[in-house]
Amino acid sequence: MTVDHRVDWLTITECFDRHGVEYLIVGGVGAQLHGATRPTSDFDSLPKTSGENLDRLGIALRELGAYLRVEGLTDEEARALPVHLDGATLARMDISTWRTDAGDLDVLTAIPTRDGGRSRYEDLLVRASSVDFGGVPVRVAALEDIIASKEWADRPKDRAALEELRRLAADDS
Repeated sequence: MTVDHRVDWLTITECFDRHGVEYLIVGGVGAQLHGATRPTSDFDSLPKTSGENLDRLGIALRELGAYLRVEGLTDEEARALPVHLDGATLARMDISTWRTDAGDLDVLTAIPTRDGGRSRYEDLLVRASSVDFGGVPVRVAALEDIIASKEWADRPKDRAALEELRRLAADDS
């Protein structure tokens, strides 16, 4: 497994583990954990959305020095935004993008399905796999679910990743 380290994935997973955050790794890092080689510049997480878990996530984000990543704002301006990092705030955000001391981190409450629906943590957990990530046990969404979310998103970067992901899925069959 080759993992891109422009973001310190291990620091993020260790922090989440230390605070008992229940989440799945999705997106580019999830694809890398399934064997993809395409680099990614952020860590996509899909947490369980219970209030208690989102509170733990807020504590972990604070420990990581998180502040919102907002297009058009400098880091200094974004750091000055009044964001209260707790479960109630995170529950109101379908997608939130953060800059942390360990790198860019996205928090998603659901990922798209092929038919345009939305799969939450509980929906994906049954197909997810557990892997050892630098000594930290993590759960990664099934490759098929990652592929489906990239097909639906249909952005140029997602389309570019699909050929390799489909090949990996075929090799696993």
